[in-house]
Order: sequence, then C-alpha cells, then structure tokens
Amino acid sequence: MANIEKLLKQIKTNPKGVQFSDLCKICKHYFGKPRQSGSSHRIYKTPWQGDPRINIQNSEGKAKAYQVKQVLKAIERLEVKYDSY
Repeated sequence: MANIEKLLKQIKTNPKGVQFSDLCKICKHYFGKPRQSGSSHRIYKTPWQGDPRINIQNSEGKAKAYQVKQVLKAIERLEVKYDSY
C-alpha cells in the first residue's frame, strides 16, 4: 500500500515522465484488473458511466501525460465518492 501511495505522489508531481507499468499498478490497485489488455491499450472499469474514463496506452514504455491526468481525475472522483459514505 505504501508503494502505491509513493507512486501516486510521484505521478502527481510529474505526469509526463510516468512509466506505463507504474500507471498499470496504480490502476489495478484502484480499479481492479483491466477488462481489455490484449492490445497496446488497457481499459479499466469504473463505477460510473462516462468521463473520466480509464483507457491507458503504452507508448514506448511510457504512459501518455493526458491519460495520466485522466487516471488522477478518476482516482480523485473515486476517493470523493467513498469519503462521502
């Protein structure tokens, strides 16, 4: 758990230099196994419909910055949802 928090902190400070494998670890922790992972994209299921969607792409070992930002928004939305209970 501490490792995920450390990765998340690093990603928040530098969304451009994120390793794809690190982003996959974070997505798996928050959203479970990807429902699609056979291609260059990995799609994760969220408990809501619409944006922010979790669709990340491996680009030469790195994650795309705009997709990292979408993941961060989704995690924030997820945390707000569970904090309200």
